[in-house]
Amino acid sequence: MTERQRAEIAVIGGGVVGMTIALRLARAGREVVLIEPGVPGMGASFGNAGTIADYAVMPVGTPSVLRSLPSLLFDRNSPLAIRRAAILSLAPWLLRFLRESLPDRARANAAALANLLADTTPLWLELAAEVGATDLLRRSGALYVYDSTQAVQDARADMAARRALGVAVELLDAATLATMEPRLPPAAGGAFFPQAVFLSDPGQMMARLAAAVAAAGVVHLQTRADRLERGPRGVRLTGPGLDLTATRVVIAAGARSRDLARQAGDRVPLDTERGYHLEWDMAEPLLGRPCCPTRLGFYLCPMAGRLRAAGTVELGGLTAPPSPHRLARLEQGVRSVFPDLPPPDRSWMGFRPSMPDSLPVIGPSQAGAEVIHAYGHGHIGVTLAPATARLVEAVIAGNHADPGLSPLCPGRF
Repeated sequence: MTERQRAEIAVIGGGVVGMTIALRLARAGREVVLIEPGVPGMGASFGNAGTIADYAVMPVGTPSVLRSLPSLLFDRNSPLAIRRAAILSLAPWLLRFLRESLPDRARANAAALANLLADTTPLWLELAAEVGATDLLRRSGALYVYDSTQAVQDARADMAARRALGVAVELLDAATLATMEPRLPPAAGGAFFPQAVFLSDPGQMMARLAAAVAAAGVVHLQTRADRLERGPRGVRLTGPGLDLTATRVVIAAGARSRDLARQAGDRVPLDTERGYHLEWDMAEPLLGRPCCPTRLGFYLCPMAGRLRAAGTVELGGLTAPPSPHRLARLEQGVRSVFPDLPPPDRSWMGFRPSMPDSLPVIGPSQAGAEVIHAYGHGHIGVTLAPATARLVEAVIAGNHADPGLSPLCPGRF
């Protein structure tokens, strides 16, 4: 028989967002329980491109994406594709995505992202110092690489829009780019984001964050929360071997948050991006910083002892196995840059929680602030983890007036 337990705050989900929230709340003197069935931090928080992307102010849905959406979604070789078997189930999400790609909505979403991303680099420097992981940060910036003069010309408007939103970026000519990254094949130019910070080993960063969470007194319950029910004594969470009542519950379960949100009283159009990476072990890095060849749509990341290629996206749910075709296309793209690489040493697929407007869901439930949402970060969950934790702490302290919360609230759709 499962023993009933009580806690002040239960955080559902042990990814980077959930762990960072739990750590911040525990350090503020709160009693926190973390509910996570797996090893904390070893999902999408581990398998990403490792870039603290303060420059990621542009939503996925924009007018230019809208114009090319059919070819993007239904071309199996596109960096953004859809599993055909999932088309019907994804239809409501796709319709909202179309609306969010219209000019006025895209501009509003970009402004909200820029506001949320404004302090990400200093917040990550602070978090890394707090968990004893400053040695894992690389302050070398990040690069977009353009293979044609047309791509360079097109980038000028994009970078001007980012500058207007507060992003630091420098456009590079071919010679300067070649000096910065001499092992890349010749390119027409690039864009350099000097304030971007890079995690040389996301897995090790997650391990140190998890250790700091445990040291702060957070209890890890290695199970899942299947049911959420409000009651007179708090919010009751049940699951395999779990019967816990908490005064406050934070839903930070990433791609698995939608059903819990519905039980809390919020219908949120969350769906799943299936992200992939490949890795090649190597003693010496081929690159000095994360580089994104924009024609390929993924990052080449010089991580500790290996090169990771990460970033290709497939809309398609939580149950289907990895797509051999997506992995093959990712490898083909890497070989167009570094043709002499041996076969990859390992591959990975994980799940990103994706919202149609590219904005996370952060804030109190419409049915009552005893449940707080913190998920839906898409490609920038690692980037936004400390900023999300700061917002969640403010909500729990009773400060719901932060203007940055309004575009992120669960009732915005």
